[in-house]
Amino acid sequence: MAGLFCLPAAAALAAGSGGGTHAFPPPLASYADGHLASLWAVLRHRVEAQPFNLWATLLFLGAVLHTFLTQKFRHWAHVVEERHKHTGGEAASVKAQLLHLLGEVEAVFGIWVVPLMGLMMLKVSPDAMLDYVDYGVSYHEPIFVVVIMAISATRPVLALAEGLMRRVAALGGGGPAAWWGTILVLGPLLGSFITEPAAMTISASLLARQFYRFKPRPAFAYATLGLLFVNVSVGGTLTNFAAPPVLMVAGKWGWSLPFMFEHFGWQAAAGIVAATGLYFVIFRREFAALAAAQAQAQAQAETRKERPLPGWITMVHLLLMAWTVLNAHHPAFLVGGFLFFIAFYQATEHFQDRLELRSPILVGFFLAGLVIHGGLQQWWIEPVLRRLGEFPMFLGASVLTAFNDNAAITYLSTLVPNMTDGMKHAIVAGAVTGGGLTVIANAPNPAGQAILNRYFNEGISPLGLLLGALAPTVIVGAALWFLYFI
Repeated sequence: MAGLFCLPAAAALAAGSGGGTHAFPPPLASYADGHLASLWAVLRHRVEAQPFNLWATLLFLGAVLHTFLTQKFRHWAHVVEERHKHTGGEAASVKAQLLHLLGEVEAVFGIWVVPLMGLMMLKVSPDAMLDYVDYGVSYHEPIFVVVIMAISATRPVLALAEGLMRRVAALGGGGPAAWWGTILVLGPLLGSFITEPAAMTISASLLARQFYRFKPRPAFAYATLGLLFVNVSVGGTLTNFAAPPVLMVAGKWGWSLPFMFEHFGWQAAAGIVAATGLYFVIFRREFAALAAAQAQAQAQAETRKERPLPGWITMVHLLLMAWTVLNAHHPAFLVGGFLFFIAFYQATEHFQDRLELRSPILVGFFLAGLVIHGGLQQWWIEPVLRRLGEFPMFLGASVLTAFNDNAAITYLSTLVPNMTDGMKHAIVAGAVTGGGLTVIANAPNPAGQAILNRYFNEGISPLGLLLGALAPTVIVGAALWFLYFI
């Protein structure tokens, strides 16, 4: 299944992609700066050769900073709304609505695409802008994530996943602690087989039902969110086709399924178990309160007879998920399968829950904006990676991943010549290690944020996510790095 995803980073970063006549961004080889020794000299030369490089990176940094301020924008929107109500305004406040838009994390990179495209038209050319948007960026991943999120969040798929995890959680007593541990370990590891976006959607949805609805303390809520994002980022490394950063390099470097399990898979699984175990010990006293809240919720809940779900409906949903995964590289089949899913959902609506498309579409919008920006960052990421040794490359990849999609980081590593096996391991291990630090670090993260955002006051704080993910990041990073040498 190599080549399953055509991740946006690949096409966006490939030199001269598409059929346009104004290839942009310039191919890395066109800078001809191999004779320059220092990193600063290389970056300065590349800005002089193409000044728009600097503008693109400044706008990208602006978008990244904006993601850290979305909670502030939502707060300001609430303040403006309250002030508008007290002044007797009947119509909705336009200022408040604009602030709400600026406070939507999923809209941030799309908003910053507007000035990016405008400046590209002015400082490069309109043809270069159109060429880049039409041919320089692949939107396969955003489309894939929209489809796989929509299908995997349906009642048949969630009921099957919940039933499987209930059996595992029952071994631990079936309480909130058992559910919490089962979802955070088993869910991410399933990502190696059903792909990481599907694993994130299922795991986040089950955490919402079995954990977040019982209102854990904010510290525990953010710790769980960070742990989920980190575990999903490394949980797809048991195979060579499910994790986007692995897929970027597996074909080029000849990494097979046995290779992945030997050099990444069991180490990642050990890191996931260790990180989850640490948070379980730290927050073990919190589970008693959650168990009481669960018992109270069950006592107050109205007994509602679930509609029986025919097995053949579940089977069709699973086949549609498989079709989506197998055809992620073929947009016509991907969209065709999605349209068939919509028709099937309508025909079997009596057995379905409400189809939620808002979150998948917003996540797709987020990723589309991210890959447009990310595809223009190769000019500085590639020379940085080229100058790092094995352990510095591991740390550097972990840090860089927090500010760019980890698949883009690993793709750029394939452009660096004469990489040793140790350096190859370092770049991929670092990329998946840092995939939980921010929403933009790993493609499935926006899906998790969209599902769980409502359980946090005024939305998920980027700083809260970062702090919650730090300890698991260190643990899985240590597992991927040190266990590699055993």
